[in-house]
Amino acid sequence: MKIGFTTLGTPDWDLNTIIDRAADYGFDGVDFRGIGDEIDITLLRDFSEDLERTVASIKGAGLQAGISTSLRICDASRRDDNIAEARRTIPVAKALGMGVVRVFGGGNSKDNSKEDLAAVGGEIMALVLKINGAAELEWVLETHDEWISSADCKLVLDRVPAKNFGILWDIGHTSRIGDEEPRISWDRIGDRVKHLHVKDAVYDITHPDAMPDGWRYVPPGTGELPLAAAISLVRSKNYEGWIIFEHEKRWHRELPEPEEALPGFMRWIQNVLN
Repeated sequence: MKIGFTTLGTPDWDLNTIIDRAADYGFDGVDFRGIGDEIDITLLRDFSEDLERTVASIKGAGLQAGISTSLRICDASRRDDNIAEARRTIPVAKALGMGVVRVFGGGNSKDNSKEDLAAVGGEIMALVLKINGAAELEWVLETHDEWISSADCKLVLDRVPAKNFGILWDIGHTSRIGDEEPRISWDRIGDRVKHLHVKDAVYDITHPDAMPDGWRYVPPGTGELPLAAAISLVRSKNYEGWIIFEHEKRWHRELPEPEEALPGFMRWIQNVLN
């Protein structure tokens, strides 16, 4: 397994700092979800006109990188936007080395059944996978928003049987929001899990930093989520993908600075794996 972090955790770092610190802290890679004020890195000069130089810097630091996109494949109203973003993303993702592209499900489940939304997801992913270069990448649907339940995610998987389409298992989402034990999630979708997101939380409804559901994020290993159990489970199943620390500093500015959070995560994950 390889270890990385998402740039949601480094909203105030520029590209050079992200690369340098990732290498200094011992990470294997970076999952790009925005830099500075821009959430879509394909719109930045560093990942368009200057992509070759950026790739050289990343590889020179001994790193690989992937992209977390804003594609919402089960949202029919975003069909054209999804295709346009996919076209921008594919050449960048191919160059960055990790070869993984995150997508959301999305869609309006108030007015549509999950089965109908999954059908839309199947149609849109079929279009995405026909784009030149898409077959050379792994596309992963995150357990997120409308698609946290592993049973719901399986509806989409059944509509997209392609071997290079699978699941980004956000362990915190399925356990904290979906109320699923890791083994239940794995039994349903484990054969298609290609990527992991890790973050921890405690239920503390009186805390000023609590989210509307009463939970707040804390450093991995100090909360109530079954992260170590889930990682032990995937190791027992010979999972060989990435473990990505999703430190949501961009959305929760009260969280620790990345200079503290990222080395702390590396110490924790090394203890878990050893």
